[in-house]
Amino acid sequence: MNFTNQYLSYTEYKELGGTLEEVPFNELEFECRKIIDSRTQNRLHSADEIPDEVKMCEFKMINNIVRYNESKEQAQSGVKSENIDGYSVTYLTSSEIQQLITSQIADMQELISTYLFGVIVNNEHILYCGVV
Repeated sequence: MNFTNQYLSYTEYKELGGTLEEVPFNELEFECRKIIDSRTQNRLHSADEIPDEVKMCEFKMINNIVRYNESKEQAQSGVKSENIDGYSVTYLTSSEIQQLITSQIADMQELISTYLFGVIVNNEHILYCGVV
């Protein structure tokens, strides 16, 4: 699959300290781009150059998804912690799993608000959603 029109290239991702291989990066970059596009109403599609704030936002979002996926894998096993000495296992509750999901969504929205607030492309704020 050919990934075009990326907001953050794999080379830029690696320069920022990214550790993913190219294939998982491309998949996550596409996912983050779609999230950003939904919040910006596709305003970046007409941009001649992608602002650095968008690139940093995507970098942080990718890292957030990687951390979330690691936590999700742990949550799917149901094991919260294990103690070898007396052998005991603590399991996650359904509310803890729901809290993990909720916090990940909130973190993504916060990253978008933090990095993209005030960014202007083609003389328009990219987060503008209507009458002020």
